[in-house]
Amino acid sequence: MSTTWKLDLTHSEITFKVRHMMISNVKGNFNSFSSEIISDDDTFKNAKVTASIDTNSIDTNNTDRDNHLKSADFFDVEKNPTFIFTSNSMSDGATGNLTINGVTQPIKLDIEFGGINVDPWGNTKAGFSFEGKIKRSDFGLNWNAALETGGVLVSDDVRIAGEMQFVKS
Repeated sequence: MSTTWKLDLTHSEITFKVRHMMISNVKGNFNSFSSEIISDDDTFKNAKVTASIDTNSIDTNNTDRDNHLKSADFFDVEKNPTFIFTSNSMSDGATGNLTINGVTQPIKLDIEFGGINVDPWGNTKAGFSFEGKIKRSDFGLNWNAALETGGVLVSDDVRIAGEMQFVKS
């Protein structure tokens, strides 16, 4: 019998880092997302994960940059309101498909299972940390600007990470 685990958004986060001007990283996060795990047991070895990220909820702590990321140069949030992840396997990390801007690519995420515990209100919770790396160009995110000294304004590599807590339904 399978068990459904629903995301506890108040105890979860999804972040990203991208190299800027070849000299430092810019960090951001998404404030609105949902996820669900369906598992056969508490080891989560054969679990199926789905996640949806609201692209309009991007937050880099800079309104002008956020608006540029929401524009057609990057996420085009009017046409692409969500990113979708669907896992194929959680036996050695998580492999699955990520869809950004209508382009679906396979990805692999390193997963650390934090364990299961019961909160003071009797809810059974499971915790996970994940990280991985994607290439913007794999999803058609090609906007960039050349720098006078060489290199580009925005790296192609984007590191993604998250802390996720789920409640057993």
